Amino acid sequence: IPSIVTADGPSGVRIEPYQGRWWYATAFPAPVMLAASWNPEVVEVVGRAMGEEAREYGVDILLAPGVNIHRHPLCGRNFEYYSEDPLLSGVIGAAFVKGVQSAGVGATPKHFAANEQEVNRFVVDTIVSERALREIYLKPFEIIVREAKPWAIMGAYNKLNGKYCTQNEWLLTKVLREEWGFNGIAMTDWFAGD
Repeated sequence: IPSIVTADGPSGVRIEPYQGRWWYATAFPAPVMLAASWNPEVVEVVGRAMGEEAREYGVDILLAPGVNIHRHPLCGRNFEYYSEDPLLSGVIGAAFVKGVQSAGVGATPKHFAANEQEVNRFVVDTIVSERALREIYLKPFEIIVREAKPWAIMGAYNKLNGKYCTQNEWLLTKVLREEWGFNGIAMTDWFAGD
């Protein structure tokens, strides 16, 4: 596997200072604002612009979009996610992924899955029925995987029904790979997994 360069980027490429040099990148509208447009065509154009900027900086994979659901008003990252509606999040997320990848940069929908809170996000066990999981929390990811074929998916820190998402065979193998046909990279969030 060749080395790859990744950069965070739900609202634009995030480049950290390196050896005293500062890098500047465009601050695009927050994802929640993009979803409020209800316009996948515009979001695809924004995704392409982010992908082109990422490519110019030597980034291979953009760690975006964030497609978790707005389920709790205190989630500190709701601005980074699209919506409380799974269909809207999936359609807008797919448009974003198509745009980024049209520039030759991979996209990474995150945080897979049911990562809708920041408090105790490293250890919380999200207990949810399979029906609610499939209709609400997995639906945006499914739409994106089936419609946009992202290069990667980022697993979440949390447990899902007793098993960490990054080590959950049902989630990563049965659902993601076998049911949805995903054949890209399934990566952990930073420092997740054993």
